Amino acid sequence: MPPAKRRKTKPSAEKAESTEASFDTQFDTQKMTSSEQPTPAAGAETQQREPSPEPQTSALQPEPAPPASKSPTEPTPAPSTGTSSSDAAAKAAERLARFRALQERAKSSSSQNLKEATKESQRLSSDPNQLTALGRKHAIASHKLLKAEVEDSGGDFERKRAWDWTIEESERWDRRVKKKEAHRDDTAFRDYNQEAKKSYKRQLRNMGAPDIERYTRDKMAAIEKAAAAGTLEIVETEDGEMIAVDKDGSFFSTADSTSFAQHKPDKAAIDRLVSDMKKAEEAQLKKRRDRIAANGDDGGDVTYINEKNKQFNQKLERFYNKYTTEIRNSFERGTMV
Repeated sequence: MPPAKRRKTKPSAEKAESTEASFDTQFDTQKMTSSEQPTPAAGAETQQREPSPEPQTSALQPEPAPPASKSPTEPTPAPSTGTSSSDAAAKAAERLARFRALQERAKSSSSQNLKEATKESQRLSSDPNQLTALGRKHAIASHKLLKAEVEDSGGDFERKRAWDWTIEESERWDRRVKKKEAHRDDTAFRDYNQEAKKSYKRQLRNMGAPDIERYTRDKMAAIEKAAAAGTLEIVETEDGEMIAVDKDGSFFSTADSTSFAQHKPDKAAIDRLVSDMKKAEEAQLKKRRDRIAANGDDGGDVTYINEKNKQFNQKLERFYNKYTTEIRNSFERGTMV
């Protein structure tokens, strides 16, 4: 912060006023002295006629004293100086207040940033899988503790648990548990037909719900087109029901029909099929990588005939690979003598 400017105080103002008053007095005295010296014309006139004493008295009479406002003994206040000093003080106080506010804002921002950085580091250092496992273990421990307390008190634990759920929710949960157990038993490999069935069911689940509105719209368009071509006849029964009669048997599909080959799916269906194929390929590659990592095979040459021979070869490579690498490379290049 720069130093404050030097301002006039009351003693300094009085000193300035007294200096100005003394300067005015000296100037008046010099003026009087210069007025007493006669000019040549005035001297000739004095020789011819004798001056009267009154002009001398009037000439020697001093000029009136300066006004009381300029007297050194009665200083006047300086209103302009006081007003400017008060304005400067107010501006300085306002600037100081703004500076304090900025300091507080910077301090609060730095503390908030430090808290967020600490939370982020803690979140990155903690493993979400471990947190999930801890939560599952805590739920299991709470369940066992509540069951032990209810059984010790002589109550029915399942009946007590049923108080917190409705009948519909309980039945839905039982079906879910039963389905989960059946799925767990069905995960093991049986035969390729069972694997194909499981894959087919998984694809059906991923397809989503059918578009009934689009199917109905396409069906009505096909009926109108066939009726306009004359291959389909619309007949109304006595009850008011509309029946489509196929004249030449080309509208409804049969075992010998090939009209399905003329169907052109839209772009959304094609994109969905491509995405499903990509997902299947990625899953296959992932399984292959996992299998290679589990077996310790990097996809190179097969140098074993069974699992025991593979383990023995891996042990030899672990101990002697650093000595035989150059020899094997020379054999492969054909430069070995």
